[in-house]
Amino acid sequence: MSERPAGNHDLSGTEARQVAKVVPTLNVANLLTLSRLVLVPVFVLALFAADGHDLWWRAVATALFAIASLTDQVDGWVARRYGLITDFGKIADPIADKALTGAALVGLSLLDELAWWVTITIAAREIAVTLLRFWVLRHGVIPASRGGKIKTVLQTVALGLAIMPLPAVLDPGVAVLMLAAVVVTVLTGIDYLVRALRLRSRARAG
Repeated sequence: MSERPAGNHDLSGTEARQVAKVVPTLNVANLLTLSRLVLVPVFVLALFAADGHDLWWRAVATALFAIASLTDQVDGWVARRYGLITDFGKIADPIADKALTGAALVGLSLLDELAWWVTITIAAREIAVTLLRFWVLRHGVIPASRGGKIKTVLQTVALGLAIMPLPAVLDPGVAVLMLAAVVVTVLTGIDYLVRALRLRSRARAG
């Protein structure tokens, strides 16, 4: 889905590599990212429907959260697989991620189902990392670490289970998983800060 100048096949190998590949902003990967942003307010409405304690609406909210989380995995894969990485995607994707996670955290805290310190800790880390990304964007992109991927999985699973209408007997297990998500979130935030400072330092030295 990329565009190349006409006659590119007549160029030598070196010259062909020098031709800039133009990726349209409106592509499948970015549309998936935008769909996640659109799903956020719909998810919030479902979460708070019927005072937030109706089993059917909570099941709907869980399904919406799961679908939105799935697009986070799919859009990144599509962008890398088909060369659809754009500056818009680099900015919109983390914003969509944080919007979904933040909506779930704040929503659960407002419903008195999640301690506010958990919401504030995770939200502060995510906002800080997003700002760091913008801060070093012109110097390069910091690749996702294994810890960052684990953090994402833990947050998604913990929040999904917290949203899901589960029996009270399972609450301690969900609480432990949420605590693990908080710990990994903080540790990976510190790691991201260190890597951002190193990237900026190398760029300035170069």
